[in-house]
Amino acid sequence: MNIHDIYRPFLLHFRKRRMRQFQALFDVRDTDRIIDIGGGVFNWRLIDRTPSVVMVNIAADEKGRVNGRFWKVKGDGRDLPYSDNSFDIAYSNSVIEHVGGWDDQMRFAAEVRRMAPRYYVQTPNRRFVVEPHLMAPFIHFLPRRVLRRLVRYASVWGWVVRPKQAEVDRVLDGITLLDEGQMRRLFPDAVILRERFAGMTKSIIAVRLG
Repeated sequence: MNIHDIYRPFLLHFRKRRMRQFQALFDVRDTDRIIDIGGGVFNWRLIDRTPSVVMVNIAADEKGRVNGRFWKVKGDGRDLPYSDNSFDIAYSNSVIEHVGGWDDQMRFAAEVRRMAPRYYVQTPNRRFVVEPHLMAPFIHFLPRRVLRRLVRYASVWGWVVRPKQAEVDRVLDGITLLDEGQMRRLFPDAVILRERFAGMTKSIIAVRLG
């Protein structure tokens, strides 16, 4: 069993809804130039517009132009190789929680705001009851020293992957969830939208429409 097979239906549901929201909010056009920081082609196949999209990833396995309107670029979202307002829209989905600690997240946010006059940045809400990467309720509220010992036995990720302790630590080191207050500090010129599930805020989205 693969962990991705378990949450793929949920991911697809929320990604479709999110991309419809993005398209409507920004009135996305075929002529728009978009930078997707940390993303891939998948999301852009969920809208009925064909903007030019530059996708920046640290571990880009394929670089250059792909499928006509996409460009894959290897780069770091905390230090992007573009001048101010090089794009019409900056976009990032479920990435800022993986770039490091607070200082790294501030650098990432500053680069997003610098890249375009308009932006859309989504991240899971730290205060939501389910940790989305581990697929376990409440576990992320525990102290780190307790979490790293329990995650193999008290999360869907732990049951499926059966990780060694080193892998647990690597995954936990790569996740720094944010709450709404922190997103407001990172994106002070944005409107904060809430993506809800079962009456609770599942994700937080920072939007600047220019």
